[in-house]
Amino acid sequence: MADTQARIGFVGVGRMGANMARRLKEGGYLIAAVHDRHTDLSEFLSQELSSEAARSPARVAEVSDIVITVVSDDDAMREIYAEQDPTGLMAHATNRLFINCATLTPALHIDLEQAVERRGGATLEACMASSITQAREGTLYLMCGGKHDVFYRALPLLETLGAKVRYVGPAGEAAKVKALVNMVMNSNTAALAEGLGLGAALGIDLTLLREVFSQTGAASRVLETDGEDMQLRAHDCYFSAAHAAKDSAIALDLAKRVGLSLPLAQATLSQYRRLIETGKGDLDKSAVAELTFLDRTPSRLLT
Repeated sequence: MADTQARIGFVGVGRMGANMARRLKEGGYLIAAVHDRHTDLSEFLSQELSSEAARSPARVAEVSDIVITVVSDDDAMREIYAEQDPTGLMAHATNRLFINCATLTPALHIDLEQAVERRGGATLEACMASSITQAREGTLYLMCGGKHDVFYRALPLLETLGAKVRYVGPAGEAAKVKALVNMVMNSNTAALAEGLGLGAALGIDLTLLREVFSQTGAASRVLETDGEDMQLRAHDCYFSAAHAAKDSAIALDLAKRVGLSLPLAQATLSQYRRLIETGKGDLDKSAVAELTFLDRTPSRLLT
């Protein structure tokens, strides 16, 4: 049964974090404090949820029992967990549970678990394989890594956020699985962009082509979520091209460590990096189609 008396804090309240906080509030949880490096985001959300707009991560940890972090990357994570920083989460780690939802390198999750445990707290990685709509509706797919007892302690709260909550293994293991999920998803996205781009160049009606794809071996979840957006150039951001590049790079680094060559994943990463170079890294990953349609692609990017 959910302990809705626990005080919940959030560090990182962009599109995902804010909607997760809203979901927990609707589930009866007390959102004690929120913090974001963009203070306007935390101030707006704090007013909506009747919580404190905390001046620092340390303040969030001070007034919360459970802190959920939703930040962009390893560097941002190291910043908020810096052990000698009085404004960081570690200033009030004792008896706190930290649930980390960002896609990070597996080694960092292990380091964080050890550092927090030295301070008398606990951590859990809860990697998300879903997007903004699912965060708001409480239908996230969550892959969790950490100590068994910590997972079961957090499970009632996680079940408020996710339709599927899966324990993967010790710290770092969920991050490995999440990296592979995103690597494959990104490759599928880039392949779909090439298929639709070639179809357009050949004069094929793309609505018809997408329908045929959906009924054959070309079907995929990415086709469902991104196909129409690619056709209509509707690239409002749900999962950015920059994040796609970051996550593919994490997976490729893991491959390098075990001596594997992954040419398809490497080619996908190259495509996303090209997109970032054109200034479109903040668009949705579906914007990779901007590189594969003849009437959209700057001549210098054609190969």
